[in-house]
Amino acid sequence: MEPCDLTFSDARRALDGGKLSSLDLLDSCLSRIGQADPDLSAFLFVADHEALRSEAADADERRARGGGLGPLDGIPVGVKDNISVAGMPLTCGSRILEGYVPPFDATAVARLRGGGAIIVGKTNMDEFAMGSSNEHSAFGPARNPWDPGRVPGGSSGGSAAAVAAGMCPLALGSDTGGSVRQPAGLCGVVGLKPSYGRVSRYGLVAFASSLDQIGALASDVEGAAVMTRTIAGHDPRDSTSLAERVPDYERALLSPPVRLRLGVPRELSSGGASPDVVAAVDAALEVLASLGAEIVEISTPHLGYGVAIYALVANAEASSNLARYDGVGYGARAGGAGDLDALYSGTRSEGFGSEVRRRIMLGTYALSAGYYDEYYLTAERARSLVAADFERAFREVDAVVGPTSPTTAFPLGERLRDPLAMYLADAYTVPANLAGVAAISVPCGLGADGMPVGLQITAPRSGEATMVAVAGAYEREAVRAGVRPRLAGGP
Repeated sequence: MEPCDLTFSDARRALDGGKLSSLDLLDSCLSRIGQADPDLSAFLFVADHEALRSEAADADERRARGGGLGPLDGIPVGVKDNISVAGMPLTCGSRILEGYVPPFDATAVARLRGGGAIIVGKTNMDEFAMGSSNEHSAFGPARNPWDPGRVPGGSSGGSAAAVAAGMCPLALGSDTGGSVRQPAGLCGVVGLKPSYGRVSRYGLVAFASSLDQIGALASDVEGAAVMTRTIAGHDPRDSTSLAERVPDYERALLSPPVRLRLGVPRELSSGGASPDVVAAVDAALEVLASLGAEIVEISTPHLGYGVAIYALVANAEASSNLARYDGVGYGARAGGAGDLDALYSGTRSEGFGSEVRRRIMLGTYALSAGYYDEYYLTAERARSLVAADFERAFREVDAVVGPTSPTTAFPLGERLRDPLAMYLADAYTVPANLAGVAAISVPCGLGADGMPVGLQITAPRSGEATMVAVAGAYEREAVRAGVRPRLAGGP
């Protein structure tokens, strides 16, 4: 087995036990990027190899000296290209930011570096995180390592594909309506979206500020837990950052789900998910029940409106946030503009792709005079009903469980001409963003087409420890039973 095909937990134990060097792990990951990325397009930028090798050598020296090691010391990490890394391009998958190189690290990136991680490069994504398939990247789609003819999910498709293909054991993504969990489910890796405010958004390019959250993609639950604890915590530069102690998620992994009550929304049985996805999730619930969890049916009547609510709230916030890309301050600028209005319209028409333009127009319409109350305010009221559904559910159960996505990964191009079908790929993930609660996707077998299926576990706000405990217990049992999908890049 190549070092890059080790899960995070196996790689870290091999590093700590002296059976693997950080330099060998990095070289293996870089080799895999060189071999596989021309076909998968998971990365938009890879850092200078010699500079990275120098960082890995430093990590090996720290280990040799003993003591003072960070939780991610010497581990290669990819970063989604809407998160600022000093000295690396930041495009958000868009031509409008092509050539922009930020001078600072996002808080999450700075904390990764403080934990010893090696930032190998920037991963592909849907433009400005607007998409569910990674086909809306201005630089070409990322592809699913399990089947390059299929999507990896979006918008963090590059991060999920990179982890699944063994290019790096960990990657950062962002999750506005499921953009960490949905691609994790479709690529057979773990994707963890923390509670809103648990991880600082400083240095994350805004899409929808009340929904955006940086999250972890990992080869196993331990990797997602360790990475999340590393980047979590209060940050005064983010006014929405939670001023709460961050629990030890790694310790939570050791807690079995005995006596936990897990709720399955009754409304999930009314249709939407394909039969093979339902079968894989039902089998996973049986595993959790065998471990001591009580599986109960609950009602969450407003979660079915999540996609419609999200479309209004997210697009309205996007129309406001993306107004800054006007060709004046930074980024691309249209040539030959005779006046300011022509400069604005020319820059945005040339710089933004069709999906971004669609969402800006829809959001601007929802905020316009005469329609603000009817659309945007109505959506915000409905959003409060989704949050209330979760609040009631969590008075009855410890976590809510169900599919991550209604289907397995679909073929490239299949939904590009049907935006509604594309948006429905996030039907099970958007409610957690609307309510600000935590959620994780963990692989739970394969569909009829041999593609991965994800089990989503949703926990109360600041309830990541419970969620990680359930996911970790299921993963351990799934590995023993041989039903956990292998990594796509593995043997």
